[in-house]
Amino acid sequence: MEDEQILDLYFSRSEQAIGETAAKYGHYCHSIAFHVLENQEDAEECVSDTWYSTWNAIPPKRPAPFSAFLGRITRNLSIDRWRRTRAFKRGGGQMTLALEELAECVSGTGSLENDIIRRETLAAVERFLGQLSVAERNVFLCRYWYLESTQEIAEHSGFSQTKIRTMLHRLRGRLDTYLEKEGLR
Repeated sequence: MEDEQILDLYFSRSEQAIGETAAKYGHYCHSIAFHVLENQEDAEECVSDTWYSTWNAIPPKRPAPFSAFLGRITRNLSIDRWRRTRAFKRGGGQMTLALEELAECVSGTGSLENDIIRRETLAAVERFLGQLSVAERNVFLCRYWYLESTQEIAEHSGFSQTKIRTMLHRLRGRLDTYLEKEGLR
């Protein structure tokens, strides 16, 4: 079923919308949740929470693209659950590792000034990503948005793990330099 048809089901408040969403995007959302949480049951709960949040958000929203909307909800719910269940320093796995890798380039605390800097940094990161080749951008997003391991990225990109690690190291260096040039480091 096409996204527009699924959205029409949400707008008509048909429960079939959730079933169609799960059929089309269940694996996608589960993959995102599992990469963050690294726990099957927690990932399944987050995906269920995604359907509930989507049901509550539509209407009035009519998101486009629908897949990105679902991915963002799933990722945010998964990160919230991860934060509730793990202390940052004690954790392990891809979430902690990915955050530690980026910590040198992007970090902050909770003040208003830092919130403004965070928004400016996010905009700069978006501009930085726009300058990358498709392969570099895909590797960067797979690692730092979808929280995939270097092995998983290597498997679906066709690159070796060593190339992935080297590419990520260089991309972090380029990002650091870019943010410094932008006055955000």
